[in-house]
Amino acid sequence: MTIMTLRTLFLVIALLAVTACERGTPSDTSGTSSGSSEATVASESNAADQSIEVGKDYHSLSNPQQIIVTNIALDLDVDFAQQVLRGSATLAFDRKQADANTLVLDTRDLTIHSVTVNGADIEYALGSADSFLGAPLSITLPADAQAVTVAYTTSPEASGLQWLTPAQTAGGQHPFLFSQAQAIHARSFIPLQDSPQVRVTYQATIRTPKELLAVMSASNDPDAARDGVYEFTMPQPVPSYLIAIAVGDLQFKAMGERTGVYAEPALLESAAAEFEDTESMLIATEQRYGPYGWDRYDLLILPPSFPFGGMENPRLSFITPTVIAGDKSLVSLIAHELAHSWSGNTVTNATWRDLWLNEGFTTYLTYRIMEIVYGTDRYNMEAVLGFQDLEADIDRLDAADTILAIDLRGRDPDDVFSNVPYEKGALFLREIEQRVGRDQFDAFLTNYFKEFAFQSITTDQFVDYLKQTLLVEYPDKLSEERINQWIFEAGLLDKLPLEESDAFTKVDTARMQWLGGERAASDIETKDWTVHQWLYFLNNMPEALSQEQLADLDNAFGLTESRNNEIAHSWLLMSIKNWYEPALPRLHSYLTSIGRNKLVKPLYRELAKSEKGKALGQKAFAEARDGYHPLTVKANLPFVE
Repeated sequence: MTIMTLRTLFLVIALLAVTACERGTPSDTSGTSSGSSEATVASESNAADQSIEVGKDYHSLSNPQQIIVTNIALDLDVDFAQQVLRGSATLAFDRKQADANTLVLDTRDLTIHSVTVNGADIEYALGSADSFLGAPLSITLPADAQAVTVAYTTSPEASGLQWLTPAQTAGGQHPFLFSQAQAIHARSFIPLQDSPQVRVTYQATIRTPKELLAVMSASNDPDAARDGVYEFTMPQPVPSYLIAIAVGDLQFKAMGERTGVYAEPALLESAAAEFEDTESMLIATEQRYGPYGWDRYDLLILPPSFPFGGMENPRLSFITPTVIAGDKSLVSLIAHELAHSWSGNTVTNATWRDLWLNEGFTTYLTYRIMEIVYGTDRYNMEAVLGFQDLEADIDRLDAADTILAIDLRGRDPDDVFSNVPYEKGALFLREIEQRVGRDQFDAFLTNYFKEFAFQSITTDQFVDYLKQTLLVEYPDKLSEERINQWIFEAGLLDKLPLEESDAFTKVDTARMQWLGGERAASDIETKDWTVHQWLYFLNNMPEALSQEQLADLDNAFGLTESRNNEIAHSWLLMSIKNWYEPALPRLHSYLTSIGRNKLVKPLYRELAKSEKGKALGQKAFAEARDGYHPLTVKANLPFVE
C-alpha cells in the first residue's frame, strides 16, 4: 500500500551551503510508485532551482510507466573460453497504457541477435550508448503480444560479470564466474528494465561445463547433480539488481535447518565454522521482525576479487572470503546481509536516491541482531566503530554527498555507496528508537515491513508513513522538522544518539600511556582484546607517528603480518601515511591478493598523495588489475593514472 498526502513542505537542504528548498504537491511519475512530489534543490551557485522528480528513476532508460516487465525466463550457456553468456531472455509484460506498443529495455554492451514473439521476428532498435547508463533497446510490439524473447550475447568486458581463471581461484583447477548487478549492472548480462522500481519473478536454465556447479539468487538445490544443466526459480518479485549467478567448483555444507554455505572445497570447512551462527541470527531476526519470507538462506563464498564485503542476493548472499578470520570477529557482515532479507529485498528503495532506505535500515537491524546473538558489549563496540567510519566519510565527502536523500542526477549511482546511507541512516533510526522506546519501534518496523512487503518505495513514501504512524502516536517525542533535517540536510545533527563502550576505555588508556612514553608497546596487556578493540586502538592513533613508534608497535604485535584483513588494513594505512618501509612488501601483497573495495580503495587513495606512494600503487595495480573486478578497477583507476 502506498501512502502519499498532499502537502507543501519547506525543507532545508545543504549542498555546499545551506539553502532553502520546497517539496510541492504529488504528481504522477514512472515506475511502481503511485504518488510522488517534487523537491526543489538549490544548485551550488544558488543561481537557479533544479526540480528533482521524486520517484523518477534517472538511471534507467526503460519505460515501465507504459509497459512493465513482470517475469523473465533465462536460457543461457556459460562459455568460459569466450568469457560470455549466450542465450535468450523471454520477458513477460503488462501494458500499463493500453495503446502502448514500444517496450524499452536497458542494455549495456550486449550483442542482440534477434527479438521474437512466438518465434516470429519483430522490429527492434538499439540506441546510442551513454557512458554509464548503457543503450536503450526499443522493441515494437504486435498488438496481441504478451511476451518477447531477446537472443543475445554478453561482452567479455560486461561490467556485471567477472570471469576468473583457475589460477585466480582457491582450488586452482577450475575457472569461476560470478555476477554483481548492483547498482545498474544487471543490464550488462540481461536485457531488462534495470530499475529497482521494477520487480520481476524469474526462472533460469543455465548450462555449464559438467564439472562445475551453477547457483543463483533463487531456489538452489543443495543436492543438485553435476550434470551441466541447472534449473532455477525465483517466485517472489525482486528488483533487477538482485538477480545473481555464480558458476565454479562449488561444494555445499549445511549449517542449520534452513542455512548452509557454498564454497570451493579449500574454503568450505573454514567458512562453515566461521558462519555457524547464521541460523541463530535468522531465528533471532524472525522473532523480532516477523517471518523470513524467502525459504532458505544460504551463503556463497566468492574468490577474494569480489569487490564488496557481501551482496544481499535473496536466498543466497554472496560473501567475501576476507571476513573468514577464524574467530567470528567479522561476522557482522553476515548479520547485515541477512537483515537485507527484510530491509532491501522485501522493502526496496525505489530509486538510488533512496538507497538509505535499504542500507540505513539494514545497518540498524545489523546492530540489533549482533546485540541479540553476541551481547551488548559487542553491539556497543561495533556502534562506536561504525560512527567513527561515518565521521571519516563526512569529513572526506562533499557536503551534498552527506545527505541521505542524495541527488544523483547525471552521476553513476555507484557514487552513492559511502558510509552515509549506512551509518547515518542507522543513527537516524536509533534516535527514533530511543525517543519512542525499543519495543514500540520494533513494532513499527514489523508493521512497516508488512505494509510495504515486495514493494519499492521512495523516501517521501517513508516520511508519509512515519507521519501517519509514529508522529501521530508520539507528537511530544518526535519532531517532523528534525526528521526532515536528518533526511534532507547535509552532515550530522546535534545531540546524536551515540553509544559508548566500556571495553574501549582501557584501550584509550593504553594508547595514551604509550604515546606519552609511559609504557612500551610490549607492556600493553592485549591478550583478551577483541578485533574491535584492536581496530579502535589503531584507528584512533595520531596521523603522524615516528619510525621508532611504528617499529615498537610492529615488533610487539606483529601488525605487518596480521592475518586479520581489517587489522591489516588499518595498519597498512598508517604505514603509508608515515612511509614505514618494513610494511611496504606486505602492502604490495595485500593489494594484489584482495579486491574488496572497502579495503583497497583507501590504500590506493592514500598512496596517490605522494610520488613514491603513487609509484608503488601503480606497480600493485598493474599486477592486480586482471584479477580485480571491473568495479574495483573503475573505483581505483583515478588513483594510479
